[in-house]
Amino acid sequence: MRASDLDLVVQSENLSLQNPWTKRVFADCLRSGYECWVLASRDRLVAHGVLSVGAGEAHVLTLCVHPQYRGKGYGRRMLRHLLEKGYRKGGEIAFLEVRPSNKTAISLYLATGFVQVGERRGYYPAEPGETHREDALILSRALPL
Repeated sequence: MRASDLDLVVQSENLSLQNPWTKRVFADCLRSGYECWVLASRDRLVAHGVLSVGAGEAHVLTLCVHPQYRGKGYGRRMLRHLLEKGYRKGGEIAFLEVRPSNKTAISLYLATGFVQVGERRGYYPAEPGETHREDALILSRALPL
């Protein structure tokens, strides 16, 4: 991922996620040296992901597949790439948070060896007009793949 990709990354986030990251958040990730990656097809961004690594832990901070490209294995491909990068940078264990309502993502993570290790109550912001914040499932797996 480069600064020149950020408009397309944010566009995909806005189409895909209930609480998308802003361009500034992605720019901060790039500046901080996080593993920031895109998967592109010609002029279309297919998927993107961000991973932080430190103290033997790799954290998948975001993983997103553009709605037009879902169900074709791009999410799995991006996840594997991020985890491989995390391992190469010294990660021994990987973590991520996911909404319990995101059944597709949960299926992907479980199929790639993640298990639930905890829960964060009220982690995700409430939807407009809602008062209930959604919890997050904390998933983890050992590295390497």
